[in-house]
Parts: sequence; C-alpha cells; structure tokens
Amino acid sequence: MRPPSPRPSRPAPPFNAPAARRLRAALGMGPEHVAYGLRVSYGLPYVTPDLVTAWERGTATPDNPELTALAGVLWCSPGELLGRPRTLREHRLARAVAAEDVAHAVGMDLRGYLRMEEREDWRGNERQSAALARVLDLALPDFVSVTGREAKLADLLHSAVTTRWQAYVRPVTKLAPVDRDVLEEVLQELHQDYQGHMAATLSWGGGTRGASESGRDFLDRIVDNFWAGVESRTP
Repeated sequence: MRPPSPRPSRPAPPFNAPAARRLRAALGMGPEHVAYGLRVSYGLPYVTPDLVTAWERGTATPDNPELTALAGVLWCSPGELLGRPRTLREHRLARAVAAEDVAHAVGMDLRGYLRMEEREDWRGNERQSAALARVLDLALPDFVSVTGREAKLADLLHSAVTTRWQAYVRPVTKLAPVDRDVLEEVLQELHQDYQGHMAATLSWGGGTRGASESGRDFLDRIVDNFWAGVESRTP
C-alpha cells in the first residue's frame, strides 16, 4: 500500500489515460516493466503493475512527480500524457517548463509565482501577463482563462447578447484582444442567435420548455460559443 505523503498533495493534472496506454504498448512494455522503471530509476518504491494499470484505466491518477517520472519511463514529454490543460500549473507541465523558468521570464520571485499557481490566482501586470503568454505559448482562450479573465468575459458576453452588443465591443477587446472586425461579427452573430432562442420561447403563447432551456444552455456555453466564432473567422 502506498504510504501517505508527508507533504500536502497538489491537484493532479488532467491525465490522458489512453495516451499512457498507447505509448506503453508502442514501446512493447507491459505494466510490470513500467512499474519496475518507476521504482528503480525514479525512486517510487510503492508503484506496482496494478497501480500502472489503474492509471491507464482512469481509476487512479498520477500526481505531478509521478507524471514526470512516468513520462521518463515512456520516453515522452509530460505534455503527451496530459489532457487539455486548464490551470496555469497544467499549462506549464504540459510544456515541460520549470517553474523557475516561468518565474524568471515574468520577472517574479519563485515563491510568489508558485503561490499564484497553487491558488490559481494570477496577479501579474500587463507586461508580466504578456511574458507569461510567450513563455508558455498560450493561445488567446487559454491566456484569458489562466489569467482569471474568463468569468469577467462571460459576464460581458452575457450582457452583449441580452442587450445591445455594440456597447460591449471595447470592454471585450480589453479582456480578449481580438481583431475588431472579427469581434464585431462574432458579437452580432451571438446576439442574433440568442435573440432567436428568446423569440422561440415567447412565440405561440410562451413557447415551449425546450426553447427556454435552449436559451439557458446557450448562455451557459457563451464563452465556448464566442471562441468558436472567433476561431472560425481567424486564418
């Protein structure tokens, strides 16, 4: 049985179990070979073939040190064993960038940077945020998410589709620097789509329950709809 860790555990990254299984099979290794490598080469004496199998089945998830060690045994980068990164830490792990390197690139002391990672609370200024995007090669949607701007973006988009979208072009641009022409097209389309849902709800004596739920679902997915619209218009 794995002994309890003396240190507080950090949130596990989004592990891609099928990728781990596929990479192991490509190397002609069995779970017992992976477990042996983790024990001997990476000092993880508690790892058994059953634990490796549990990782691959998705019934258990390796923590950060285990993920790094597993990538070493499977001759791949940690990013190849991750699903879509969600947090700042996960984006850094996916790109195999040391925390020290990120802290140096953004001009922060290491302790302060790690505190932001652990709290998922980015507090860098505009210059530091731009440096963060460069060192982690963040796409714009990921940049907005990891810098804590997604909730505010959702609020602005919600207001844009339910009122006058033209009034929200500039506020949205400040959060998500998208080409103005593209942004105007996307906001107008989202506004029209939402108003279409509402028209269906109000027609014929109140519409149907399905139409009303469709409108709420549209608002729940407003950020995803926004980025999909931007991507479809970006070369």
